[in-house]
Amino acid sequence: MPRLYPAFKYTVIALWACFVAGPFMWAATTSFKDANAVQGGATYLPWLQYEPTATGWRNIFGGSGGVDVLGPFLNSALVTVAASAISLVLGSLAAYGLSRFRYRAGFVKNSDIVFFFVSQRIMPPVVLVVPFFYLLQVAGLLDTVPGLVIVTVALLLPIAVWVMVDFFNGIPREIDEMAMLDGCNPLTAFTRAILPNSLPGLTVAAMFCAVFGWNDFFFAFRLTFTEIQTLPQAIVALNSSIPPWWTLSAAALFGISPLVLLAIWVERYLSKGNLSGAIR
Repeated sequence: MPRLYPAFKYTVIALWACFVAGPFMWAATTSFKDANAVQGGATYLPWLQYEPTATGWRNIFGGSGGVDVLGPFLNSALVTVAASAISLVLGSLAAYGLSRFRYRAGFVKNSDIVFFFVSQRIMPPVVLVVPFFYLLQVAGLLDTVPGLVIVTVALLLPIAVWVMVDFFNGIPREIDEMAMLDGCNPLTAFTRAILPNSLPGLTVAAMFCAVFGWNDFFFAFRLTFTEIQTLPQAIVALNSSIPPWWTLSAAALFGISPLVLLAIWVERYLSKGNLSGAIR
């Protein structure tokens, strides 16, 4: 039995890898097909089963029958980066306060405050879109990047607080106490002693914020009209009664590529053990 376990384990891993990578490989092959190749049945091997073409990729950059995705790509990048950065700053401060200090207002305690943040992600988006619409309309921020950033911060902040509270709870309080003995106040102890030891937690929170911010379609669709368009909106605009699968596949691969590259880049920061030597 012990000899069979490695074979079973790697078989399961290989099957799961094929299951995960299969849709991406299908999209990659479809993005280099034309209408005849797509409608002619399932084919997989370029040059052998079909003649590859870059029509789908040309279409997503303003080619015939497509849409230029560079403008929406920049809008999505700007909204995601700005909202994620603001959410990380505010979320880390709130999480540190909830982790290190005790608050009580009647029956409301720290755990209730944390649950309040998490409950904002439980609420259906359709419940929030009308209040957001009227708030942005009154502020004159409808169909603008700043308005979309504000709404996205409201969506990402609960994620940052939830992730960072749990991470700060795992950091020994002795680090704070040592910083206090060295003359730091709570804020400088947070910035000089806690944050340098919180890189894995910040990385995880940043990844969650980036994924949810980048993939948001509903609020961008309802709160923007003609001036601003994000990448998910541009991809959906490619759909029609007869979907151009080759163009949609190219747009889907282009849309997920920043998140894939980001995940590869930040993977090195997810290792733990960075607290060794932090306590004297």
